[in-house]
Amino acid sequence: MLTPGFWETKTLDEMNEQEWEALCDGCGRCCLLKIEDVDTDETWYTNVVCQYHDDNACCCSRYQDRSLLVPDCIKVTPEVARTETWLPDTCAYRLLAEGKPLFDWHPLISGNPDSVHEADMTITGKVVSEEFVHPDELEEHLLNWSD
Repeated sequence: MLTPGFWETKTLDEMNEQEWEALCDGCGRCCLLKIEDVDTDETWYTNVVCQYHDDNACCCSRYQDRSLLVPDCIKVTPEVARTETWLPDTCAYRLLAEGKPLFDWHPLISGNPDSVHEADMTITGKVVSEEFVHPDELEEHLLNWSD
């Protein structure tokens, strides 16, 4: 059972596993393949998604095994939330790490698990699996979604 408003009274480091997982709004944006410029630290999102992303459910189909199956899949931790700028601007982990409130469409705020979909914040129906994109063509899939 989650304590109402736990994200307002606890730091990211104080949250238990259930609370931590509940912060994820299910948008799927962290599953998008990104291009990073190592010289400038800029990150660009593509509309290409990890092969294990289930587009209908908008989540990882192999969540428990993701680190084994995709060694460069980064597990979001409090430290990652505080330091990595590739997390979407709308990501609850990033927002809380920056001392910002969650958006009204976040399921913890709305009380509706579908509110993230209703607000059109998910990647559902907007992506192509990496299985169908050659790595050399990734730059052809750059996108600019405004958050």
